[in-house]
Amino acid sequence: MDIITGKILKLNNWPDGKIIGIAKSVSEQLSAQGLGREAVLHQLDAVRENPGNFLADSLFADLARECIRITQKEESHPEDLRESPLPFPIWGVDQIDAEAIKQMENSMRLPVTVTGALMPDAHVGYGLPIGGVLATDNVVIPYAVGVDIACRMRLSIYEVSPHLLGQKKGMFEDALWEQTAFGMGAKWTGNKKAQHEVLDDEAWYATRQLKTLKDTAMNQLGTSGTGNHFVEWGSFRLHEPMFGLKPGEYLALLSHSGSRGVGAKIADRFSKLAMEKHPDLDRSVRHLAWLSLDSEDGQEYWLSMELAGRFASANHYIIHKRVAAAVGLKEAAVVENHHNFAWHETLPDGRNVVVHRKGATPAGVGVLGVIPGSMGDAGYVVSGRGVSESLKSASHGAGRLMSRKAAINSISRSARDEYLKERGVTLLGGGIDESPQAYKPIEEVIAAQHDLVDVLGKFTPRIVRMADEPGDI
Repeated sequence: MDIITGKILKLNNWPDGKIIGIAKSVSEQLSAQGLGREAVLHQLDAVRENPGNFLADSLFADLARECIRITQKEESHPEDLRESPLPFPIWGVDQIDAEAIKQMENSMRLPVTVTGALMPDAHVGYGLPIGGVLATDNVVIPYAVGVDIACRMRLSIYEVSPHLLGQKKGMFEDALWEQTAFGMGAKWTGNKKAQHEVLDDEAWYATRQLKTLKDTAMNQLGTSGTGNHFVEWGSFRLHEPMFGLKPGEYLALLSHSGSRGVGAKIADRFSKLAMEKHPDLDRSVRHLAWLSLDSEDGQEYWLSMELAGRFASANHYIIHKRVAAAVGLKEAAVVENHHNFAWHETLPDGRNVVVHRKGATPAGVGVLGVIPGSMGDAGYVVSGRGVSESLKSASHGAGRLMSRKAAINSISRSARDEYLKERGVTLLGGGIDESPQAYKPIEEVIAAQHDLVDVLGKFTPRIVRMADEPGDI
């Protein structure tokens, strides 16, 4: 067995201090596995170059943390805002309220901002507006990702006629009632608890917080939140041959939800931490405080965010598997995508940036996505066109036309129900604040971004399951 001494490590540019001892311990374990000296040194260098990638690895985690600690840089970005915002393009400006545009302007004044764009479904959010896309310089902004980390869409297409929904309506309704769980405290117990490989992910043991969230994940896997989260049966019209399917009408299942309590607690902790680190940041943008990706906190958030993304994906998989099994169907094709997430991407000029899409869909060349309407309106499967000015993004839905409070105060239950009846939609649960009238017309939103995406198919909801209204729970 090749022994790697401290001297050898120093000759390979490892610095004096605690890290030498950690590196020696790791090298001994690697050597015991049969790796030669060069292979061991190569593996140690891989950890040193990208320590954030190894925080969830039980063998390398301590070495990775020490690498981050000794290379942490002093914050290079001042906290003073730019005097005027960087310019940014807006799609569907006529459909966006002035406050959302003002929020985007404020985000473009941040010293860490590189570029940005505003999608046609934009409306007011915390810090960054919903529908905002923001590229930053080596920092991540927890609130620009959002509270529901990795909220996403999933559409499953079944190679059967949607006429089944009318012929066996009760069966399809029962599948939604019995195989879904909605609401803040929604969880599965006993033999209803779901199993998925995401629960075996090593990242659950990478940080103190993630260890405490493992039980939450186990209980909530396969559940949906409140608000605009849904699981719905409908008819999907495919416009052109794809997925091995011919153009035509198919039965489909569409869902919208995220990482549940896991993502919410990650967002809460790191958003507060970011604000604590930037106490002098102007109050107008205090929710846009950032974490450097050269710091341990920034790397921990990134690791946690990515785990929340894998959990959200698994969540949808379980929901679709259970609901489809209840009616005896197996999917022929699936389209899914994240929003409320951050990605490492490269701009056309070669700059590496962190792209936050808060309520925006990735729309790189040929990237598939789902843009839903409302409980009573169509959604669309789209293919991205990779427009650089939009940071290869599109809207994530229709976007709210009015706030939840305004919707509750101005839309009657009878008006909502009449709207749904005219369109042949059956609603299971659902609050007045999610009425179709509270949303922008989806066709206008899609038209406003015709240069960003190509429409491949149209989903029309028929049986919609959402969280019950507070008074009905």
